[in-house]
Amino acid sequence: MRIGLTGTYSSGKTLTSLIISEYLNLPRTEARTMREILPFAAPGKTLEEVTSPQLIQMIITRHMDRVIHEYKLKDRFISDGCSLQEWIYGSVRVKYGMNPNQSIHLKDNEAVSKTTELAYFENIMSELGKVFKRHVQDSFDLFIHLPNELPLAKDGHRPVNELFRSASDELLKDTFDELDMKYHIIGGSLEERADAIAELLKIKPVKSIQESIKIANQKYKTLIM
Repeated sequence: MRIGLTGTYSSGKTLTSLIISEYLNLPRTEARTMREILPFAAPGKTLEEVTSPQLIQMIITRHMDRVIHEYKLKDRFISDGCSLQEWIYGSVRVKYGMNPNQSIHLKDNEAVSKTTELAYFENIMSELGKVFKRHVQDSFDLFIHLPNELPLAKDGHRPVNELFRSASDELLKDTFDELDMKYHIIGGSLEERADAIAELLKIKPVKSIQESIKIANQKYKTLIM
């Protein structure tokens, strides 16, 4: 079974996917994170400083990484996110600007002024979205979605705009509905998530949840986060 573990920023995707991989003996797909790709795509810049062409390069690079690793694992894996999330990351920047930190003051029904650059970027993201949607439909059997219930990590690598975060989460769920892709929302503590996912997938755990969390935390510390 090809499973995507999705959610917005700071929803716990990476740690949860590491735990589930250990708990249920599921191979986990790995792809370089945006912060790993950033030094090659835009040397010396932060994510907030990248131009729209640089962001497009990063989105395509991460999508390629995902495709390679999904192909290697064939028909049985759990993925930390999916390519829709890169597309959504770019798409929501159309509404809140290339630097979401500058639109913190906006209200729910407000957006930044659409410059010529943003309008062109919006068209590019719309076309990329068609590719990414087709790929996801062909590459996954179901999705487990983690709700937006945890505080946003203040690590300098994620949008600090809660509107951006919520809009990304809603667009992802709307896209699953558009594509008629199955998704199950599972939240709670790490232990509760793991047990609910095991029950959903009907897979018997191969380790205790305590051991799985311990190993996952050790692996998490080695990642470039």
